[in-house]
Amino acid sequence: MAKGASLSGFPEWLPSERVVEQRVIDTLRKVFELNGFIGIETRAVEPGSSLLKKGETSKEIYLLSRLQEVGQENDTPVEDRLGLHFDLTVPLSRYVVEHANDLAFPFKRWQIQKVWRGERPQEGRFREFVQADIDVIGNGELPDHYEVELPLVMVSALEALREFGLPKATVHANNRKLSEGFYRGLGLNDIEGVLREIDKLDKIGADEVAKLLIGECGASEAQAAACLELANLTAANGAELAERFDALCAAHGIATDSDAYVLARQGLDTLAMIVDEAARIRPGSVIADLKIARGLDYYTGSVYETFLDGAASLGSICSGGRYDNLASQGNRKYPGVGLSIGLSRLVSYMLHTAGAKASRISPAAVLVAVWNEEDRAASNEIAGRLRARGIATDVAPTAAKLGKQIKYADKLGIPYVWFPADRSDPEAVDEVKNIVTGDQEPADAKSWEPDTLVARQTVEIQGVEAA
Repeated sequence: MAKGASLSGFPEWLPSERVVEQRVIDTLRKVFELNGFIGIETRAVEPGSSLLKKGETSKEIYLLSRLQEVGQENDTPVEDRLGLHFDLTVPLSRYVVEHANDLAFPFKRWQIQKVWRGERPQEGRFREFVQADIDVIGNGELPDHYEVELPLVMVSALEALREFGLPKATVHANNRKLSEGFYRGLGLNDIEGVLREIDKLDKIGADEVAKLLIGECGASEAQAAACLELANLTAANGAELAERFDALCAAHGIATDSDAYVLARQGLDTLAMIVDEAARIRPGSVIADLKIARGLDYYTGSVYETFLDGAASLGSICSGGRYDNLASQGNRKYPGVGLSIGLSRLVSYMLHTAGAKASRISPAAVLVAVWNEEDRAASNEIAGRLRARGIATDVAPTAAKLGKQIKYADKLGIPYVWFPADRSDPEAVDEVKNIVTGDQEPADAKSWEPDTLVARQTVEIQGVEAA
């Protein structure tokens, strides 16, 4: 791309930065597959009719136009146009319906792919970025034990990334049934609106959210205050959560035999199960946080946001929840639960805050020198033998002076330079030089082995070597 032609919000990592991103992707995939998730990839575009009904993110959709149709888009309803997907859950729901006869349910899938959102770019927030998702989809029903298992898988994945400079991650969980039941018990009707405004608490504060609840959702001052009380409710375990919630309902006149309370209690019981079971398996990894709402409309049960210790400005780096109505075919529903990591946001943090960097730019451990262009075939043959034995090898681009070839290797971080023997001298042998230590020794491409530590391309955090 020409200098000065960069586009805000569309990151392009340098080769060394791309090494860090690829290590993160490889690590996440390994953890996901260790837990039985199956990889898929979906198309980049979905019909507008599918994208437009998924909450506030619908406002950020990029719609596509063919060149010959520019200026005539108004003749086609937005619902009939194609748009770039803004997450990986909506495409997954469509994928499951289309391939239901070919899938084994519950369908556990991982997906690492680019998505697009037309939001305001800022540090760690992009318009084009990579997400890493895991979801479990059921056929007709889905046991609620997945609502604790999936956040724990994500905690394991994020824990595996700590060697790349990521701080400890904690999942904050809530349940929309709990919140909805409470809001309805207060007499509020615009449930989706209340959830969207409560979701802004960490961004704009309680006073501004209260104003929005009153001005946008029709709440009274007392109702708005009660909503904020629920959002601030905390507990150490499921039993304490239930006790404090019941006390809050009693204080606001929500009867325990009302439909609203019954709905709320369903959500509370699931949330209590999640908190208690997570505490048993991985203490401190998942906590109840009743201000978590999630802005997307399709969530129907548990919702999650994940935060890093000491990185409040980064916001949530992994979110998701339970959705029962997103995918359906006739009377058949495919309920699901899933979480999504903002992978590009994590990589940006690792690069610019944690100081993650690649040990070298090139994956090659060896550069085979070329004495003259007539002998390039011999250098290529040596490289071929090394590659056949699993040793990543490059060949010098030109038969420049030896010093320039070594300088080229050094710029790419390639630790070894291989000197082919003089083919006119029957006594001559190949030699290889470690340009980091300066050591040089005779070598045979059929048997030589590089130092295992030197040969590995790694990611380092402020001098500490990672994977």
